[in-house]
Amino acid sequence: MDRRSWGSLAAVTVADACSVADVVALLEASYPPAWAEDWDRVGLVLGEPESPVRRVLCVVDCVPETVSQAVSGGADLIVAHHPLLLRGVSSVAPTTYKGRIVHRLIRAGIALYTAHTNADVANPGVSDALAARLGLLDLRPLRPAVGLAAGEGRGTGRVGRLPAPLTVAELADVAVRALPATTWGVRAAGEPHRRIRTVAVCGGAGDAFLADAASSGADAYLTSDLRHHPASEYVAGGGPALLDAAHWATEQPWLHTLAALLSAHLPVEAVVSDLDTDPWTVHHKEPPP
Repeated sequence: MDRRSWGSLAAVTVADACSVADVVALLEASYPPAWAEDWDRVGLVLGEPESPVRRVLCVVDCVPETVSQAVSGGADLIVAHHPLLLRGVSSVAPTTYKGRIVHRLIRAGIALYTAHTNADVANPGVSDALAARLGLLDLRPLRPAVGLAAGEGRGTGRVGRLPAPLTVAELADVAVRALPATTWGVRAAGEPHRRIRTVAVCGGAGDAFLADAASSGADAYLTSDLRHHPASEYVAGGGPALLDAAHWATEQPWLHTLAALLSAHLPVEAVVSDLDTDPWTVHHKEPPP
């Protein structure tokens, strides 16, 4: 989907609008909540099912900044990847961080929906969009889905081949250019001149899938939130080279897939948020002069 600003959105009449329930039905057909991990919290968080939806903002994080973006753009619904209320709360009072977000959304009449690990395992899902940014071919799941999500190429992460071999350093350069810009950027572990033909990717935190990347036959693994000791041990043990990007940057490409899905099947204007919600805002490679 082409990137568009709120100012370029065409006017949509109430008669053209669908409902929150219509959007939920499409999302749950594409990313069934039953595919989500047991610990996850997905689905409709806020909003009346019968309320009309003309404009949708697709975001990675539902935070004050993206809520402001939705309010100023006249959005009726936010579809977020990360759950706002992942862990149980006893209050959504406006004196709390998440409570203020909830109250502002309700006052603005903006519904909120979350598709998280059910979108991760979907085919196409979050990691397919990440793999596409690198141009990977012949994709297969990094860890195939089990249970209700099993089959049809679904699973966490993807493994694919590069169109042409690259060195670790060249692959890192490709990744930093292909992904949304962040202060974090992309860092790599492994011999810089090692030749890479097969790459595993996982949108979001992929630390738990290091062993899967090593057993997949991949020459390199691109994900986020890698920790020092596991990364060091896998590289030292002959595992794949590692590329660590900002969490937000590895998941934001999927928003374009999501927006295209919504626009193709419903009479809504779906816009991708380019607002960087990665928490890291300063990066110094060496002390300033």
